[in-house]
Formats: sequence, structure tokens, C-alpha cells
Amino acid sequence: MKVKKWTFFQLFVIRYLFIGFLFLLLFSSCCDKYLAYKSLYQFKSEDKKPDFSNLNYWAAHPLKQDPSDSVPKPLRKEKRDTLVDVFFLHPTMYTMKLKDSSLNADIDDAYLNAKTDYSSILYQASVFNQHARIYAPRFREAHISAYFPKDTVAAIKAFDLAYEDVKTAFDYYLKNYNHGRPVIIASHSQGTTHALRLLKDYFENKPLQKQLIAAYIVGMVIPKDHFSSLKMCEDSLQTGCVCGWRTFRKGYKAPYVEAEKDFSLVTNPLTWKTDNTYASKKLNTGSVLFKFNKVYKRTTDAQIYDGLIWVTRPKFPWGFLYSTKNYHVGDINLYYMSVRKNVGQRINSYFTTNH
Repeated sequence: MKVKKWTFFQLFVIRYLFIGFLFLLLFSSCCDKYLAYKSLYQFKSEDKKPDFSNLNYWAAHPLKQDPSDSVPKPLRKEKRDTLVDVFFLHPTMYTMKLKDSSLNADIDDAYLNAKTDYSSILYQASVFNQHARIYAPRFREAHISAYFPKDTVAAIKAFDLAYEDVKTAFDYYLKNYNHGRPVIIASHSQGTTHALRLLKDYFENKPLQKQLIAAYIVGMVIPKDHFSSLKMCEDSLQTGCVCGWRTFRKGYKAPYVEAEKDFSLVTNPLTWKTDNTYASKKLNTGSVLFKFNKVYKRTTDAQIYDGLIWVTRPKFPWGFLYSTKNYHVGDINLYYMSVRKNVGQRINSYFTTNH
């Protein structure tokens, strides 16, 4: 009898070790897959700055085929149009070991450019492609360590340099492509750090504010006193407003959230309201996670709590192996279909109101 119990225990342990090994193998292959695309990014800048007259320095652009044009297989029969523009700013990709003393990425780093295009641009920027032309500039992003700096002055300089590229790209876009078209500002993580500045510099209390359908600035704090005339969206149809959220497991606050002096402004990405009404997972019509061509329905819920979105543990295949309580990387993807639908709602509302 003892032998049988031990054999059962051995099989139990081997089974879960094998599952863990498969998970690690899958995770490793996902991280390394960008190496296969490096050969597509062999362009070089003479002055080490992005040249936005060159399409190579746009991660997404209507004049070229890029990952932002991709549509998950279940959605390929939906009607599409290009009534508006989206200016999208990607999150931090520069997370590996620093190459030198500089906190900014090289604009011609082939691996980083591949990683940007086949992660953020594919899985995040694509959410907007049903109704919009997508512009996503490359910029000399700040290294992830700039958010937790030992040298605050150097970190500020790194973010300023990245924002300088973002501004240059947006100026080029306005001069050469916008032509008075309505625009959506969209971003995640470090992209939102820059989008907050961009909205202040170009939209708030300026003529361009009339062209703003909405800003989806996700994954970072939105300080309560950052904007004066730009307000948080209060429902799914309001335009000229701002949406944003950060996603965590219910009951959890990351240490850096605990250290924040005030609660962030926040939108519920299922109800598109700013109150703390609970939104069940029945309202979540689809998430696009590890497999781009698979839409998972009812993965999780959403409720505002202390400037965050709190959710129950998302349910998807092999999700039990995903033990983190910080869903930052999935801020947009967990609510992919909700965002996609809402973009269309706000565009329709904008044109109905303005025309």
C-alpha cells in the first residue's frame, strides 16, 4: 500500500513539474520570438534620432503594412473604416540590461523595434484598427529603471529625451497627415507618461481639443490635478474626454501604489463610468491574450477601488499558472473587445454631435 501511495505521489509531482516545464518553455519561446524579426529592422539613423519622413521610424503607419493592421481571426468579417486617426504611444520595451550609461534606447535597436512591433503594436494598437488609421512613432524610450531611479536627474532627462521624440513625431503628423481629421490619443505604460504631457501641450485649452474624440491613456497614474478643461469620460458616448485604468487582483495594491500620495483618476473599461459600480464578467465580451487569433470571452470583471481597477483572477486556458496579482501587461488586452466597441461608439457620437 505504501508503495502505491508513493507511486501516486511521484506521478502527481512529475505531472505538475512537466506542466511547469511546458509553461517555462512557452514563456521563453514567447520572449525569444522577436529574434526572428530582427533582420527586418536593419535601418540606421545618421544622427541617432528618428526621421519621421522615413516610414521605418513609425512602428505603425497607414502607408505601410505593419502588425497594427492585424485583426484577430474571429473579427475578420466585421465592417471597417478609417474615419479618424489614432496616435498611439507604446509601453516600455527597454527592460533588458542597460547597454551603457545612457538610460535611453537606441532608435535603431533592431531587437527593441521587433519587440515593439510584435508585442505592443500587434496586441494593443490593433484594438483601434476597425475605425481608424494608426500612427505609432518610434522614440528613444527611457529604460524601465528610470521609473525607480537612483539618479533622479538622469531619469528626468531620459523621459524628456523620449518625449522630445514623441513631440517631433506628433508635429510631423499634424503637418503632413492630420489635415483636420478627428484624432484619438492612445497609450500604455511609458506611452501614457508621454501622452499626459502631449495632451497638456497640444490639446487642453487649445484649438486641437475640438478634434479630440477621446484619449485612452492606460497603465499609469492620472493625477487629479493634471488637467483643467480635459475631463474623465463619464459614460461610453462622451467625447473630448480621457479614459484610463490600471488593473490588479482584487484585494491587492502594488508597493508603488501604496506609496502614492493620492488616488489616480480611473475609468471602468466595462461600464465606461467613473463610479465604483461592480461590472461582472458577463459584460466582458472578449480578451485577446497570448494567442492573437483567439478571443476569450468573460475572462474577468472590473470594479473601481482607490484609483485602481480590481478584478477577480482572470480565467483563460492555463491561467492557473499565471500567479501574478498585477495585470499591468494585460490592461488593454483583458478588455480588448470592450475597448474596440467603445472606440466605435465614441466616433459615432463625435460625428453625430459635430455634424
